Amino acid sequence: MTTYTTLIVLCSLVIFSYLFDLIAGKTKIPSVLLLLFLGVAIHQVIDYFGIKVFDLTTILPTLGTLGLILIVFEGALELKYSPSKNQVIKRSFMSAFFILICTTFCISGLIYILTKADFYRCFMNAIPFCVISSAIAIPSASNINKEKKEFIIYESSFSDILTVVLFNFMLSNSYISIGSFAKLGVELVAILILAQVACLLLLYLIGRITHHVKFFLIIALLILVYAIGQSFHLSSLIIVLALGLFFNNADQINLPWFRKHFIYHGLQIDLKQLLQLSAESAFLMRTFFFIIFGFTMDVYQLQKSTVLFIGGLILFTIYFIRFVYIKLALKTELMPELVIVPRGLISVLLYYNIPQPLRLPGVETSLLFVVILGTSIIMSIGLFFYNRRVSAKEFENV
Repeated sequence: MTTYTTLIVLCSLVIFSYLFDLIAGKTKIPSVLLLLFLGVAIHQVIDYFGIKVFDLTTILPTLGTLGLILIVFEGALELKYSPSKNQVIKRSFMSAFFILICTTFCISGLIYILTKADFYRCFMNAIPFCVISSAIAIPSASNINKEKKEFIIYESSFSDILTVVLFNFMLSNSYISIGSFAKLGVELVAILILAQVACLLLLYLIGRITHHVKFFLIIALLILVYAIGQSFHLSSLIIVLALGLFFNNADQINLPWFRKHFIYHGLQIDLKQLLQLSAESAFLMRTFFFIIFGFTMDVYQLQKSTVLFIGGLILFTIYFIRFVYIKLALKTELMPELVIVPRGLISVLLYYNIPQPLRLPGVETSLLFVVILGTSIIMSIGLFFYNRRVSAKEFENV
């Protein structure tokens, strides 16, 4: 392919993604689904014409990581804290924690029964199926009421963070002891200290940089801090969430020394520009990640009845546990919280981070694709009927 052909293809994919976002806003079909199918379609066309391309799976983890950082950061930048929100934060954290633990153990047991592998390997392979994808959940919750939207944003962000903590913990401890939890405690303290330093440093830099290009520098520094933390097996996603929350709520801190050195005229304008840049960058990363993931899928694996059967069992487990938790613990309406549990970008990232010796035959990208597809379709249908019901109620009240 020539340079100009490559540019035409890349720009066309971005345009398609933009159109898919518009379609998603009207039909409630997640744009992720459309991007995945576009990737599959491109693969079929390339196979038909015999065009050779390099192994795109090598860049998937990098694109996914960038997308995850930017999406979580964008979501956190939109959250405004107040003491009245302590309850929703607590509820969303407990929901993310207990549902993650219960779902992981249940799916691990399911994989154990089907594969007869040792439970540790089953547990590691189950984790990618148990995380709510904030990359899909946050945009999908954009049109529901504010309280439910905030719950979804917090819950999906906590789910991402807790799952990464669990994944790193299990990866480092094939045998769990008291020392394992002590080490985890030290790591969490270290990441919280690093988060505080990063928050103060980056906010200080935003106020002091006079160069016309500064927001990409801030994002680059954020990604650098994240990468350094991850290289030491720290759960750096905590830094991303903390930084977004800190930036958007810094004006509520009334300490004189803090306001003197960190709060400046024009901060809110800069934060709006940073949010806009993060959102557009996340859109770009998400576009190429899901198209490439769809492209790299072996769709012929979906013809196997075992893949569909196991995928169906995993989907049943996901929704049954969430149904029980909402009924018994949250004690709220089932909708739309029941259906906004999509699997996506972070599930794929975690799967690719499972060391090859720990991977199990039968628990592959085709099964992941079925679960991602199933949760997205169920979410689309659920949100469609939920929005219709809300619209009908609003019409009756007029």
